[in-house]
Amino acid sequence: MVFTHSLPLVPAPVSAAAGEGRMPITATTRVHGSSPASAQLIDAVARRSGIRLSLVTTADAEIELRIDPTVAAAEGYTLTVDDRVVIVGADEAGLFYGVQTLLQLLREDESGWGLLRAEVRDAPRFPRRGVMLDVARHFFGVDDVKKFIDSTSALKFNHLHLHLSDDQGWRVHIDSWPLLTERSSATSAGGDPGGFYSKDDYREIVAYAAARHVIVIPEIDLPGHTHAIGVAYPELVEAPVMNDGLISESARLGQPLPVAGETYLGWGVGHSSVRIHEERTYDFVRDVVRELAEMTPGPYIHIGGDESLGTPQADFDLFAERATAIVVEAGKTPVAWHEMGSAANIAEGTVGQYWGKTVPEGTHAEEGKHFVERGGALIMSAANVTYLDMKYSEDFPLGLTWAAIIDVRTAYEWEPTAVLDVPDSAILGVEAPLWSETTRTFGDVERLVFPRAAAQAEVGWSPKSAPERNWESFRSRLGALAPLWKAEGVDFHPADEIPWSER
Repeated sequence: MVFTHSLPLVPAPVSAAAGEGRMPITATTRVHGSSPASAQLIDAVARRSGIRLSLVTTADAEIELRIDPTVAAAEGYTLTVDDRVVIVGADEAGLFYGVQTLLQLLREDESGWGLLRAEVRDAPRFPRRGVMLDVARHFFGVDDVKKFIDSTSALKFNHLHLHLSDDQGWRVHIDSWPLLTERSSATSAGGDPGGFYSKDDYREIVAYAAARHVIVIPEIDLPGHTHAIGVAYPELVEAPVMNDGLISESARLGQPLPVAGETYLGWGVGHSSVRIHEERTYDFVRDVVRELAEMTPGPYIHIGGDESLGTPQADFDLFAERATAIVVEAGKTPVAWHEMGSAANIAEGTVGQYWGKTVPEGTHAEEGKHFVERGGALIMSAANVTYLDMKYSEDFPLGLTWAAIIDVRTAYEWEPTAVLDVPDSAILGVEAPLWSETTRTFGDVERLVFPRAAAQAEVGWSPKSAPERNWESFRSRLGALAPLWKAEGVDFHPADEIPWSER
């Protein structure tokens, strides 16, 4: 194979080289391999090109998929496209990611459909590469979440954090506390329609994600962001505590202030808290965590911890200690936003999610580092570069600006290990959150998430020192994703800074 130019792949592989020309794809092209990835490849090619490949048992097929643990680290793969295709995964996840890379090489020209000839070796930089979908401020149903899983797993994300509760709504059924969904799920921010996941819905999402090598992390936000709990069970939640920011922001947006026992339709934060000194509160937390753990095969339960502005520090510390212990008792690893690092006795091994800025403000750095000191690790979600709900530009119709205005280049050019003074080994990876205050439809979600999620995918997957790991290379490779996204119906924002390809 003669190598001539770089390949239009996102995220950038460990190594990749392009050969001359293309391998044609036609209705007679066959796929050999017993992995579920074989069927996923066949379905994806059909969606993209209208050509349905055939799955065969003969080893002389034009496309071969197999597993060999010696080819790469976990989740890694090798891929060769010459006169035939061979994808070898280190495991099932690696084979799946090899298929996603192959799909980015599928192109149409005057002679029809074909695969760019290439040789790729690849494995991820960080083990944890996540996205978050806030279904509490605005609710998105099972089909929307499945589409979100499809389009993010195609970029090699392997965790989906579902923000299932907030002041505006409770979104998953809990048998032992049935009024949560009966009374606190009907509406969304601004009075838009709400909804919730039955246990069967939730299990369906988890299984769909698992088939694409995505671990679901459910979050119940505590002890703040809990107004909706009080609508269902008033005895569990304190009366709202107003703060200057809440009052001024509500007035600016023309939104109502929170009223105890009434559905909250605004966006303001920091006013709610569960009752820290009531034992029934911990019965509630224990029941919710137990039922979520029973439905969640992944190792994590996220218990929030952010913006508890109305909770005295001593009470917050007590709650953090007890809540993280409850998650451990349920056999899961607790995850919490970095503020919970202010509590001295969080459970050992608790994972912190840092959402401060790339230059830490106030006590954020110390709070983040405390998780590491307690034997845990960190997920980096620096708000001024990873928050997918921030505007692309001042005049963009969706999103907010409190953390930053984040164009695609800003989302790309940051380094997760450079934010906090902790060992590189303490950084599990990155997560890009999508908060849903302004996203009333799933199309709104997609326009904010894509293309910036692709930038975070490369930050999380690609080697920091890879030759292609630079803005000029990335913007060119990102532009080549347009035909694939259009074929999959992804309603991405065609940012002006990207040279988008037509074919």
